[in-house]
Amino acid sequence: MAEKSPIVLRKVEFVKSATHPRHYPPAEMREIAFAGRSNVGKSSLINGLLQRKNLVKVSNTPGRTQLLNFFQVNDELSIVDLPGYGFAKVPHEVKDKWGKMIENYLKTRETLCAVIVLMDLRRGIQEDDIQLIEALPFFQIQPILVFTKADKYKRNARLQRRREPRARAL
Repeated sequence: MAEKSPIVLRKVEFVKSATHPRHYPPAEMREIAFAGRSNVGKSSLINGLLQRKNLVKVSNTPGRTQLLNFFQVNDELSIVDLPGYGFAKVPHEVKDKWGKMIENYLKTRETLCAVIVLMDLRRGIQEDDIQLIEALPFFQIQPILVFTKADKYKRNARLQRRREPRARAL
């Protein structure tokens, strides 16, 4: 079998931010969304994967991403940065709007083929994470689970985290 050559990132660009399906860019290519709690490292991971330092804004303050942010890669793939859930210091009404906005996106986006669910290894799998992971199959969307911030965790603590019942259940 021939070895595939690595993907060359010729063109990576921000397309637009949106809150409602009528504002989304046209669904012309496969789409992958990134979801997770606030401050889990979604923006940093997207920047790293796309080999860009400042494409997606990174903040130390939870809750800075408040819209669906669409990016395009090589005119072949769309990446969507979803607002974080969890401990962002915003009013409950705003969090409720984010939840409805994300659910509406998951329900209506035909080209969405996977959601990468990021979880902070130090915090473990939270109830919000479980709810999202369990909901995605109802939308016919494949969840891809990724733990972040492992570099901030000692080796023995990482091994212990893996043995926890919730981690094994997933």
